[in-house]
Amino acid sequence: MLRRIETTADGSATLYVPALDEHYHSVKGAYTESMHIFIETGLRQWQSLHPGQPVRLFEAGFGTGLNALLTLEEAEQKSLDVLYVSAELYPLAWEEVEPLHHTDNPSLKALHDAPWGKPVAITPHFTLLKLQADLSQMPFPSCDVVFYDAFAPEKQPHLWSEDLFAALQKSLSPGGILTTYCAKGEVRRRLQRAGFTVERLPGPPGGKREILRGTAYKI
Repeated sequence: MLRRIETTADGSATLYVPALDEHYHSVKGAYTESMHIFIETGLRQWQSLHPGQPVRLFEAGFGTGLNALLTLEEAEQKSLDVLYVSAELYPLAWEEVEPLHHTDNPSLKALHDAPWGKPVAITPHFTLLKLQADLSQMPFPSCDVVFYDAFAPEKQPHLWSEDLFAALQKSLSPGGILTTYCAKGEVRRRLQRAGFTVERLPGPPGGKREILRGTAYKI
């Protein structure tokens, strides 16, 4: 797919896909969105409930690697052991990501250079497994936290089905967390029918008004 670089409101860059009329990150701020929705609302929430414990994390949509990088930095800062599994059907080449200037951290290139389908210890606390796969066709790994960062429901509706959410719910540990930028009512209801207890939370500063966090309580 053809992609072009665009600058978001917080000064960080993202990619735009004309064929889908869709951005890889919020135009209100790529970095701000990722930190708020996935690190603060997802990973840090799990950490607060399970201090010091290793975490298995599944990301729907590796994209530019920004979410993975922020998780890696969190892991190193807090000596948190993370197994990060990320699924992406259409991987970006490093030559497409480098011009975004997401960071000076060389670990971002290491994330992109890591082979697909093989676990790689990027740092002492962060192991990455990238899977080139269609989210709607793949079995999900056992995990504690899910970053659900697929393109919007109106662009790729098959990635927001109740059946897919039910499969993710089953893959999560008791009390496992799913976070997503999408706060649409129908998505919230599908998550609830799939077995999640869903919260509507404030969105990132200057961005979306609300986001969703689901918790997979087991009966």
